[in-house]
Amino acid sequence: MQSRKVILSGMQPTGGLHIGHLTGALKNWVELQNEYECYFTIVDLHAITIRQEPANLRRWTLDLAATFLACGIDPTRSHIFVQSHVPEHTQLAWVLNCFTGMGECSRMTQFKDKSQKYPENVNVGLFAYPILMAADILLYQADLVPVGADQKQHLELTRDLAQRFNSLYSETFKIPEPYIPKVGAKIMNLQNPTKKMSKSDENQSGVLFLVDEDNQIANKIKRAVTDSGAEIVFREDKPGISNLITLYHIATGKQIEEIENEFAGKGYGEFKKAVADAVVEFLRPFKVRYREIRANEEYLKLIIREGAEQARRVANKTLAKVYRKIGFVAL
Repeated sequence: MQSRKVILSGMQPTGGLHIGHLTGALKNWVELQNEYECYFTIVDLHAITIRQEPANLRRWTLDLAATFLACGIDPTRSHIFVQSHVPEHTQLAWVLNCFTGMGECSRMTQFKDKSQKYPENVNVGLFAYPILMAADILLYQADLVPVGADQKQHLELTRDLAQRFNSLYSETFKIPEPYIPKVGAKIMNLQNPTKKMSKSDENQSGVLFLVDEDNQIANKIKRAVTDSGAEIVFREDKPGISNLITLYHIATGKQIEEIENEFAGKGYGEFKKAVADAVVEFLRPFKVRYREIRANEEYLKLIIREGAEQARRVANKTLAKVYRKIGFVAL
């Protein structure tokens, strides 16, 4: 019987997740575990390319593990682990560093963007970030990697490095393919509806965090920026109302046309209240599960410990093969 194809994906523990993460990436991850062998990692090593407060990083790492579980990722069917708990990631990354040209890393758009955003901390880790990402993927012989537009370059480098190593030392790594996830509805910032919602937005009042209290969610939606005119329609020239329609669609499952008909002739105030009530109810089951799981820190640590043990068994096989082929002496 042929084993299932392997998918690897990760998230950085750099703050709370928002509703877009739930309806986009995490919803897809839950579905993927039915068909694929899934490795879901909390990439704390990647997170420190930007300065992190240690207490926050520890808390956010466990928050993220609890979020994975509360969303429906099943640790008996998927592997949930913290990147730094599997030392093979950095061990393989060093080997791959020695097969990567300086020009290949310096061409990465994300390095250029983050160097401009954090000019006071342009570090070697930021420069070598895509090589560590390549190690993350290649360690598990991943067949598929879910990638957004900002990570396509990194996956191309991963493929180049795998092919380069294979041609030098014989077949060692699978060449990963991009997995294009189902496109979820794009959720924009409530205070700036022309900009996608992001957990790092300076104006947090425009971001609906998954663990926001009910009254916080309601207030953020009621204060959301709207457009001129009074029509509740999904249109390019009405980004504020279109964004609220998207949220209502996600929370209720109603189609756009149905929503427009439901609120025809009604005011923005009434519509915002309906959106707020629907989103609060939509997030309630997740929040109940999340709080219950997050309160049991021993259980959380057990899950990520077991996940790391499972991940290391696979990662160690790949690393041992790499070490043998490049000529390191085995103990």
